[in-house]
Amino acid sequence: MLPEDPMILLSYVNTQLRDFYPNLAVFCKEKGVDAGEITEKLLSIDYEYDEKSNRFV
Repeated sequence: MLPEDPMILLSYVNTQLRDFYPNLAVFCKEKGVDAGEITEKLLSIDYEYDEKSNRFV
């Protein structure tokens, strides 16, 4: 289960991407979550996924 608060979600997802996953798609598949939901929630606080750096910026 992912954090509901967007700022906590941002921290959690970026840490997971940095430490364990090569990209957002693999993270979502392994965790069984929808990339669109994560992206939408983080867009609400003006963060977008950057493929080159593999994190939300």
